[in-house]
Amino acid sequence: MPDTLSFSAETLTGRSRAHIVDMEDPRCSLHREVVQPLLAMRAAARRAGIDLVPISGFRDFDRQLAIWNGKCRGERELRGVGGELLDARALSEEELVDAILIWSALPGASRHHWGTDMDVIDAAAVPAGYVVRLVQEEYASGGIFSKLNRWLDDNAGQHGFFRPYGVFRGGFRPEPWHLSYAPVAGVAEQLFSADLLRQALAAAPMDAVDAARRRLPQIMERYVRNIDPPPAGIAGAAIPGTRLA
Repeated sequence: MPDTLSFSAETLTGRSRAHIVDMEDPRCSLHREVVQPLLAMRAAARRAGIDLVPISGFRDFDRQLAIWNGKCRGERELRGVGGELLDARALSEEELVDAILIWSALPGASRHHWGTDMDVIDAAAVPAGYVVRLVQEEYASGGIFSKLNRWLDDNAGQHGFFRPYGVFRGGFRPEPWHLSYAPVAGVAEQLFSADLLRQALAAAPMDAVDAARRRLPQIMERYVRNIDPPPAGIAGAAIPGTRLA
């Protein structure tokens, strides 16, 4: 790990992948400083009979934009806070923004842009023909990933990882599959701002963009900053001397 670490406005908002490494095994794209910690955690999980595999790592701005617009247009499944299906065509722009943000980040504001965050499963626990849904039931007691969930509770912090969406805080719904590498994500959190997000959205062909722009301060507070902090004593620490390149 370098003594200092920098992000640019483009890397923070998913408009550049200059900080990203494409891995072959497991097949995943992550921040270059997250690769070795992930491999070490995978090796430890393997000794416990778990095949810890990221099924989503770095996600760029355009990919997040496609998810957002697809939900706005009714082309992707849209659900309410209780998981009920919603009809995007029946909602105002403000209601659409509220509904989408429960489950999906605003383009430019996803932690996946940083390359520090990933969604993980236990590939060894997936039965033949099973389609992973990434829902809480899969990680709860009796779910196919309950063993992975318990292992992460006990061991993720030793490798510098934590779960930013462990409990519902009024923003995103809990995501027990979502891991973040604290030493590098902490740097991105320090540098990220509403102004950077506003710049990223300035020319984006985004649906409901006016409603989202009007609420950027609230979105920053409720969905970007409103996370579970890394537990005390987690391995590693945010790198000092950080800067916006």
